[in-house]
Amino acid sequence: MDVRHLVLTNFNERDFKVTYYGLEENPDLVMKKRPLILVFPGGSFNHLSLREGEPVALAYANKGFNSAVVSYNLINDPGDIYPDAALSGLRAIQYFRENAGRLGIDPEKIVTIGFSAGGNVVSVMNMMAESEKWQKEFKYSREEVAPNATILGYPLINFAKIGFKLNSAEKEEVDDAAEREFLDSAKGVTDQTPPTFIFQAYDDPTVLIDNSLEYMTALRKHNVQFEAHIFDKGGHGFSLATPELAVEGRPWVVDEHTAHWFKLSIEWLQHLNFIPSYKSFN
Repeated sequence: MDVRHLVLTNFNERDFKVTYYGLEENPDLVMKKRPLILVFPGGSFNHLSLREGEPVALAYANKGFNSAVVSYNLINDPGDIYPDAALSGLRAIQYFRENAGRLGIDPEKIVTIGFSAGGNVVSVMNMMAESEKWQKEFKYSREEVAPNATILGYPLINFAKIGFKLNSAEKEEVDDAAEREFLDSAKGVTDQTPPTFIFQAYDDPTVLIDNSLEYMTALRKHNVQFEAHIFDKGGHGFSLATPELAVEGRPWVVDEHTAHWFKLSIEWLQHLNFIPSYKSFN
């Protein structure tokens, strides 16, 4: 595997890190160019969850994806979370699309996946990719930075729909948001928003399922193709929900039923022709 630790500069002149995992080139395979999935872990904007980063990237690599984990802007980093976190994500897409040829990536099959706070970043990225205002201000085009599909895991969409009170630092960061539109990314859904896959647990006490429901409603309003799965239990922060990612004192993060979301996402990506399915060879 080709592992690269990259430092890129976003559209607001902020440096950020990306860890890239590229599968070795194999000329015998039918799939000559690989799709790419960019992973945005959660972590309440004060850290990046390790359980939602590399393990997710490698799980998709096992299904034929090149992958990368994006370290977006956090509370203690220079500058504000927004627009910098989203601008870093958009710049990462632009970088991999520009370098798709030498990395063996299909530039028209770039997927973003975000968990919790990372889901907020990914959904704001979609908003900013489509916005002429942001395109003009930061001098990028939709074709350069928009993903071809998006996956949202228990995503924070609306800051008013969380199951806890923000601490003073978090509240100050939210109140100082560069643009109020970032506080509810469902309002940024357009007819051009990419096909979207959503999964969450009904009993999520942290990011209420109202977030996913609001985003689903916005997607439906704009006739955007989507698939959604609300599991009966799973709480918050379950990542792949597999035993190897178990956490002491948090039994809900391991659940065989909730773990189905990953296989379902693969089937969905096969429907979109991002990766081949068994049916392709029947």
